[in-house]
Order: sequence, then structure tokens, then C-alpha cells
Amino acid sequence: MSQRRRGGGENERFFTKPIAIIFTTVFIDLVGFGIVIPALPFYVEGEHFAATPLDIGLLFASYSAMQFIFAPLLGSLSDKYGRRPILFFSLLGSAVGYLFIGFATALWMVFFGRIVAGITGGNISTAQAYIADVTTRENRAKGMGLFGAAFGLGFVFGPAIGGILSRYGIHVPFLFAAGLTFANAIALYFVLPESLKEEDRNKEASRNRFGEMFESLRDSRFSVLAMLYFLLVTSFSIMTASFALYTLFRFGYDAEANGYLFAFIGVLAVVFQGWMFGKLAHRFGEAWLVVIGSFILGAGFFVLPYIGPDFGGLTWLLIVIGFFALGNSLSSPGLMSLASKVASEREQGKALGLMQSGASLARAIGPAVAGVLLNNAVGKLDDWTILRTFWTAAIIMFLTFLLSLYFAESMTHRQR
Repeated sequence: MSQRRRGGGENERFFTKPIAIIFTTVFIDLVGFGIVIPALPFYVEGEHFAATPLDIGLLFASYSAMQFIFAPLLGSLSDKYGRRPILFFSLLGSAVGYLFIGFATALWMVFFGRIVAGITGGNISTAQAYIADVTTRENRAKGMGLFGAAFGLGFVFGPAIGGILSRYGIHVPFLFAAGLTFANAIALYFVLPESLKEEDRNKEASRNRFGEMFESLRDSRFSVLAMLYFLLVTSFSIMTASFALYTLFRFGYDAEANGYLFAFIGVLAVVFQGWMFGKLAHRFGEAWLVVIGSFILGAGFFVLPYIGPDFGGLTWLLIVIGFFALGNSLSSPGLMSLASKVASEREQGKALGLMQSGASLARAIGPAVAGVLLNNAVGKLDDWTILRTFWTAAIIMFLTFLLSLYFAESMTHRQR
């Protein structure tokens, strides 16, 4: 049996060396990913590539479409061969994708780089499975919260670094992300221990990924959780793909300013997920945190289109995106923790891989929808296209709120 399932005093410690190493690995990976977010829209919308809002939405979508196809494969392979080799090769692939984008001379090359990075970038579920391997079920929520904090820290430093580097050329952030991700892969190869013991590996993993997906969805609790996560990520990805274009249109902000705004979201996410989530989950349960987080996100998306220099200004913009950070910090790790608890111990990688596969599909659909909604007849933004885009995200979150309320009520009745 693996170490975390033997029980006993020493093994109940939470912040062990493997947890510290995987936290650092995920943090560095997300720094590289965060560098790209504020820079990509400005990189392609300029005169050199002349991308429309629809093109930008499809660029975000292409990466996630590949993740949707390949995340279950990587999750199942990690159940069969271990977490460490999958994390290593996926980081190498991400580095190649960033490098290709940074040296692109035509828009199709940017798309190609995003596709390459997406194919090999389904490593989030593997990292989450690693955490599931080295934590007890009682500490699972705390582990997923810490994982979310690594995301938050990545979004503190990544967008800020990307914004600052854009001063020296809008392509520079992508080259820096490539170097950073490659260095992360090398460091992981030498210092990260394997978390999945030989006797705990699923030797029959990855036979029929989509068949496994439908089989897992037969579990009513897991299917509801997967749907909730899909809706949450769809809505949030609409915002992510639209936000930089919104701030450019309303406030005239550039890549550097957007980098600081995303860094602000990251700071709040670190506080909410790294410190507050575990305590709240212990007191109220993850299911009710998802309900509250969904409502907060929906309210934030509804209000954002009204914010501008003439109404609220930067102060209200920071308040609203603070609601984004709080809502997502309650909902996302709550859903992943619940999914991990529903899944069997031998199929953590597959279950979390399926959740991330659904999230990848959502990240493909969300930006594509945003690209269509943001676009007008002349390939530009206007007040109406911004309003309908963020209100679509708000409607999706309202549906998420209702479904999460039903799930939380059913969980409460089940525990009585």
C-alpha cells in the first residue's frame, strides 16, 4: 500500500517534502502559463498578425481543445506508469509550444504553437493526482487548496513578469516562458520523487478513454460534479479570453497594465485558497463553498460590463475582479476535492484527468463563444458586444449556482 493509506501519526503530517516539491513545480509551471495570458491578445492583435477578436478567441480555444483530447490519456498513463515521467514530458512540450509562438512570423504559426503546447499541456490532472497520492482523505481539501494557491502564486508573478517583459518586445514573454518551463522540466527530473507505488498502479489504464469517461459519468455524484466544473470553467474562460480586450477598449490598458491586474487576482487567490479555503471547507463542507462561490462569480460577471472610467473607474474594477478571485477560489478547489473523494483510490489520476478533460473542453468552448460574442460586423469590439459576452458568462454561472445548490442539498440529506 502507498504511504498515505497506511495511517499512523507521522504519515498524517500534511506539508511533507513531496508536497513542497510538487507545489514548487506547479508554481513554476503556472508562472510560465501566466506570463502568456496578458501578452497573447496584444501579441496577435497588432499590425503584424492583425487578429480579430474571433481569431483571439480561437487561439485560446485551440490550446484547450487539444487538452480536452489528451488530458484523459495523460491522466490514465500516469496511473499506469507514474506521475513523474508524465509531468516531465508535458513540461518539455509546453516549452516547445512557447518557443514556436515566440518566433512566429505568421498567425498560423501562433496557432501551431498553441496546439503543440495543448497536446502536451494536460499535466494539471497529473499534478492533482500526485497530491491525492501523498495526502490522506482527511487532508485532501487542504491539498487541493494548496494546489490552488500554487495557481494563485503563478498568477501573481506570471502576468506581472509577462507585462514587464512586454516592454522589451511583445514576443519576449513567450521566449522567457519557454526557457522557464524547460528549466522546470529539468529540475523536476532530478528532484521530484515518484508518488505512485508500483503495487498501486493501474496496469489496464488508457484502454478506451472515452469509454472510461462515459462509464465514470454513470456515477450520479461524479457526473454532477463534472457538469458543475464544466460550467464553471466555461464561464470563467469566457472572462479570461475577453478581459484584456475589455480593459483595452474601456480603459486603454496595455499588456503591462493587464499583467498587474491578473497579478492582483493571483494575490487574492493565494490568500483565499492557501489560507481560507481549507478552514472554510472543514467548517461548512466543500459543497456549500461551491454554492457560494458560484453566486459570487455570477454577480461579478453581471456587473463588470458597466465598469469604466466614467462609472467606478479603477477602484470598482479592482473590487469586481476581487469577486472573481474569491468566487473561483471557493468553487474550483471545492469541486476538485469532492471529485477526488468520490473516486476510488486506484483511479485518482483517471478521475481527475476526466475532470480536467471536461475543463479543457470548457476552455475551448468558452473562448470560442467569447470570440463570436465580442466580434461585430467590422471585427471590432463595442459596448453591446462586451455586455452580451459577460452577461452570457453570468447566465452560465447562475445555472451553476442552481445545480450546485441541488447537489449541496442532496449531500446534506445523504449525510443525515
